[in-house]
Amino acid sequence: MVDARRVWLIRHGESESNAGLPTNGPGAAPLTPLGREQAALAAAAFAEPPELIVSSTFVRARQTAEDTVARFPATPYEEWPVQEFTYLGRLHAPRTTNAQRQPDITAYWERMDPEYRHGGDGESYVALIARVHALLDRLAALPGDGLVAVFTHGLFMKAVIWTLAMGREAAPDVAQMRAFRRFVGSCDVPNCSITELWRPHGPYGFRLVGGGTTHLAGASRPLESGSPASLD
Repeated sequence: MVDARRVWLIRHGESESNAGLPTNGPGAAPLTPLGREQAALAAAAFAEPPELIVSSTFVRARQTAEDTVARFPATPYEEWPVQEFTYLGRLHAPRTTNAQRQPDITAYWERMDPEYRHGGDGESYVALIARVHALLDRLAALPGDGLVAVFTHGLFMKAVIWTLAMGREAAPDVAQMRAFRRFVGSCDVPNCSITELWRPHGPYGFRLVGGGTTHLAGASRPLESGSPASLD
């Protein structure tokens, strides 16, 4: 019988890209002062030390994890490939804003090709879903039954939620990609929100536990309308 497991997927705090500022590529955007405040509140949300702290390699996720790492210095820290879905590739050019990238974002989703790698170095939808499967497998293989904290990104979190809802056997084809696009537009993942995954004892996979942002108190901007598939 496998061990039970709890996982917190935590979106990074507000980044300069989220605030509409120009950034130097998909992984370089740092947190804003509000994002730093959100990260501190996320760290305070833990009732007990996590068994493992994981972060993507992107700056905004690593900075968000810093307060939790500092609060629990005895907890191991690792960086895993849980970075954002960077489908624009090289078109995520230096010193551009999300608004400037919007035409390319729209064109990518209108193309609706699960295998397409924009510019040769963009991540395909098929590759995104493969990373989600790899994360779930890696989490399932961890020994013990403690809480694992994963500091990650909005679209990646939505892809995890989507995969659990659809079932891992669903093929990442055109129909599924189109449905995922609709799902992205109907699901909000605010900065530093926590989505919990839970795997019970026995031959069961991970289940989704509804999340919330009450731990953030006033350190959160109101949800705003915008492109549902914008890079964060």
